[in-house]
Amino acid sequence: MSDAALIVGASGGIGTALANRWRSGRRYARVFTASRQSRSDPHHLTLDLTCESSLSKAAEALKTRLNGDSLSAIVVCSGLLHGESLQPERRLGALDADAFTTSITVNALGPLLVAKYFSPLLSETEPSHLLALSARVGSISDNRLGGWFSYRCSKAALNQGFQTLAVELRRTHPKCVVTLFHPGTVDTGLSKPFQRNVPATQLFSPARAARQLAEVMHARRDPSEHIFVDWAGKPVAF
Repeated sequence: MSDAALIVGASGGIGTALANRWRSGRRYARVFTASRQSRSDPHHLTLDLTCESSLSKAAEALKTRLNGDSLSAIVVCSGLLHGESLQPERRLGALDADAFTTSITVNALGPLLVAKYFSPLLSETEPSHLLALSARVGSISDNRLGGWFSYRCSKAALNQGFQTLAVELRRTHPKCVVTLFHPGTVDTGLSKPFQRNVPATQLFSPARAARQLAEVMHARRDPSEHIFVDWAGKPVAF
């Protein structure tokens, strides 16, 4: 069985913590990371989720480095909630077309393009995992508060995309388990402006979030089960 894993978005809090966890343990002998940042590390790939050609080139580079081996896990830890020209909308009047497009591109299209170019490197015969970070606010049935149009829509689109992908992979990679993971509120730059009303017991460190992600992912063995789960492994409704 392959002993290689890929973490995309490894410059963020959860991605960094997950890479540290797996590299210090014995789960995978080789842990590859990928982000927009370039590093002088043979196990690191430079890519841009908003540039399809960079993903294609990175996948080819990883295929060469695997040297005939396959991946047994792909984890996409990237995500965008706020930035220089992007803030969660409190009302429809704050909706901005460019910001909405950016959110959809990074949060929904990006992970799907990762799957497009890197899932062919997963084993077709051995158990494997493909996981992306989602969020409970992407649940349509759970939406009771409104607001956050761009982020909610981008995560809902991600959920639909990965559900569709899961159906396809059951035919091409029958032992691959697809997971959409809601990590809860994690003490990272993504959630920093929105932590004021979060109880201390519900604000997780990146290391704890990485541990929960790994434990939940590795406990999932049935490719046909509900793919959207939270940090405790409980199903989240679409």
